[in-house]
Amino acid sequence: MPLGFFGGIYNNHLALEATLERVHALGIEGRTWCLGDIGGFGPHPDHALELLRASGVPVVQGNYDYALGHGLGDCGCGYTDPRDNRYAAISYRYTRERTHPRHLPWLRDLPPVLRVEAGGRAILLCHGSPRRTNEFLWESTSPDGFLEWLCTAHGCDVLVCTHTGIPWTRRLDSGQRVINCGAIGRPANNGKTEVAFALYDPETDDCTFVPVAYDHERLAAEVLAEGLPAEFAETLTSGWWTSCLEVLPARERAAGQF
Repeated sequence: MPLGFFGGIYNNHLALEATLERVHALGIEGRTWCLGDIGGFGPHPDHALELLRASGVPVVQGNYDYALGHGLGDCGCGYTDPRDNRYAAISYRYTRERTHPRHLPWLRDLPPVLRVEAGGRAILLCHGSPRRTNEFLWESTSPDGFLEWLCTAHGCDVLVCTHTGIPWTRRLDSGQRVINCGAIGRPANNGKTEVAFALYDPETDDCTFVPVAYDHERLAAEVLAEGLPAEFAETLTSGWWTSCLEVLPARERAAGQF
């Protein structure tokens, strides 16, 4: 039976709600995992936290979750450009100030990795990579040899991650597979307002990305009402990233509008 993977909720409670409804419609409840970063660019962080915790979906700890749970001063997102870090600081400060303390122990204690055995495949779930929570595994800058080494070094047939916000998958010559499930919190910098999660069948090794439409106009209005940057709202309504762009490798940057 197929397995579902999603990550990067980024406080987008409406996309999370729509994703959980799609999971239910596909009949994969109990076989779906969240790969972390519950907080982020969107409004009302407690909405997403309460919805996710009530769903019973197992969660891997993302860098955002770790930072909030341990009371750190920044998100640990892994950005190096000051323009990216400016928007990241705004987002993290907003989320930290509005996350109820009752959620912090839960965020702090989330596991950094999870292992699943299904269809004879050893599946490793992480946030950025199994060696570093905020490592960016971009499609264009992750050669096969490196990915094979990463899978072998960490004892898995299938490696599932998120963190970059742009989904992709690749079957390696070794028979191992890497899946970046993308993010449901904001579009994949592709001009579409829908988001997506990964659906993987370990018996056939087939991986697809399931599109999820949600009320992005409503979420954009909530972003603006909360005093968050207009750039965050514009991304939701246009499908193009307007912030945290400098981290993108050349190929992924060229595929966007900005």
